[in-house]
Amino acid sequence: MAKENINTIGHKINEIDTSYVEPNKYTFAFMLENSNWYEYYRLSSNESNPQRITIAPNMSYKLGGYFGWKWIFLGWSINLKDLLGNDNSSKKKTEFGLSLYSSMVGGDIYYRKSGSDFKIRSTSGIFNNGETPEYDKDIDGFSIDIKGVNAYWVFNHKKFSYPAAYSQSSNQRRSAGSFIAGFSYSQHRIHFDHNQLPAPILEKLSDALKFNEVNYSDYSLNFGYAYNWVFAKNWLANISLAPAVAYKKSKFDSEEKSYPTFKDINLDLITRMGIVYNDSKYFVGASLVMHTYDYRTKNFYLNNSFGTIRVYAGLNFSKKKQYRNK
Repeated sequence: MAKENINTIGHKINEIDTSYVEPNKYTFAFMLENSNWYEYYRLSSNESNPQRITIAPNMSYKLGGYFGWKWIFLGWSINLKDLLGNDNSSKKKTEFGLSLYSSMVGGDIYYRKSGSDFKIRSTSGIFNNGETPEYDKDIDGFSIDIKGVNAYWVFNHKKFSYPAAYSQSSNQRRSAGSFIAGFSYSQHRIHFDHNQLPAPILEKLSDALKFNEVNYSDYSLNFGYAYNWVFAKNWLANISLAPAVAYKKSKFDSEEKSYPTFKDINLDLITRMGIVYNDSKYFVGASLVMHTYDYRTKNFYLNNSFGTIRVYAGLNFSKKKQYRNK
């Protein structure tokens, strides 16, 4: 009875309209993938003459091989800088991301702990002439720790397929779109030792940007729209935007005061884009999944984004019994 109930649930969440979506005809898959992690942090003061500093690390590049069974992919990846001996960071990064896609529901789990290769990318409002000095030195006093989970529901799941765009476990044969809704929870810890900044910036830095740590939890509800465009035979392009209303429970520490936990409402955004060629047996494509968060206090504003760019190629093999004679 339990097995029958599980099979029924599995059938329901993967139910499709075959005139729009073609199911995967194979049991196994093998894929090679290059994944690139990108992120940035924009720190701003809310003053009459606001200052802004944008900080970002070097993009990280990984190469991996994966073996798939039905909708599960397992594998291993290696940082290309480690492979080539070009990673000079004193602190190693820890990155983990997992995205699950079915016809009706899906979600993301992610974890990110920084290394030591953050750099100042731009400034505004600090220097009178508007110029931003270029600094190649890493900022040892900046570090982050982020973890979270995101889940969503696809309303038009019979005609619109997220898996066709992001997990290659089905094929979209006719263009279709769907409204999506979901929720997410994440924890953010951002440490900033402003004394490690270059002297020209430190001399002019606003007191609002002289904080030690931002530590907040983000609870959000999102609602958006996703569209699969079949622009040629076996070709698919997807874009998905899901703005979110977020409730933040947080603590903000500065040199002068330690503010108690408070509540605030901000806007976040989850963005997905992808393009893929899939003729059922062979597939190749690229995708982007990006999370953007806003955080505000009376005198301080933080905007941070992070995401993964994937470029992949692979093949399916071992046809399922019901498709072997077709």
